[in-house]
Amino acid sequence: MRVALFVPCYIDQFYPNVGIATLQLLEKLGVDVDFPPQQTCCGQPMANTGFEKDSIPVYHHFVKTFSGYDYVVTPSGSCAYHVKKHYNIIEQTTEVNEVRSNTIELVSFITDVLNVKEIPVTFPYKVGMHLSCHGQRGLMNATASEITPEKDGNAWRLLKTIEGIQLTTLNRNDECCGFGGSFCVSEEAVSARMGLDRVNDHLTNGTQILTGADMSCLMHLEGIVRREKLPMKVMHIAEILNGNRP
Repeated sequence: MRVALFVPCYIDQFYPNVGIATLQLLEKLGVDVDFPPQQTCCGQPMANTGFEKDSIPVYHHFVKTFSGYDYVVTPSGSCAYHVKKHYNIIEQTTEVNEVRSNTIELVSFITDVLNVKEIPVTFPYKVGMHLSCHGQRGLMNATASEITPEKDGNAWRLLKTIEGIQLTTLNRNDECCGFGGSFCVSEEAVSARMGLDRVNDHLTNGTQILTGADMSCLMHLEGIVRREKLPMKVMHIAEILNGNRP
């Protein structure tokens, strides 16, 4: 099985520790991982801010870089969703269709492809999950409260197997954090208020470590945690599954 690791641009620039944890985790799970050094952004930031035509060369570069792999694994539901759903504006060659089909978010790859049921690490903290909109409602990686009150999803099931961990029950489990890429710039007041509401829900219910599968959402929430000097740490789920400590 040929597997490539795609590290999103914001993780590469701001959270390289998440990319490193992802690589280490995959190798611990027995995966032989390639890291194509010519990789760049998937093009989502430009497309989301209205410059979709300008993102087309980036799409072609992504396809050229990752063609021929059985899976392109990324620690980002948002980027995986963008490749799968928004690369429909370029010609649908065999290579494009294969890359769109083979690009997969990290936790989904672990549970659905590797069929891993539990992770043998210890993490003695109360952990709150942030469910990103793209991961939850785009990739259908978790249940939505408008459909069922039951909290479920691949990340929940995997985290539950970790020794010593407690998972936080939130009052509003799957609410958006308000990041939304450029939305947090153009509508900063609304975005910040939405993020503050999410953080306060975690704080009220005792979260010590706030985690999720999308570092973009976590970056937004971490900014609020730092600004408000709240007693809470933020870690990507790859770091917890890899056995890292806060």
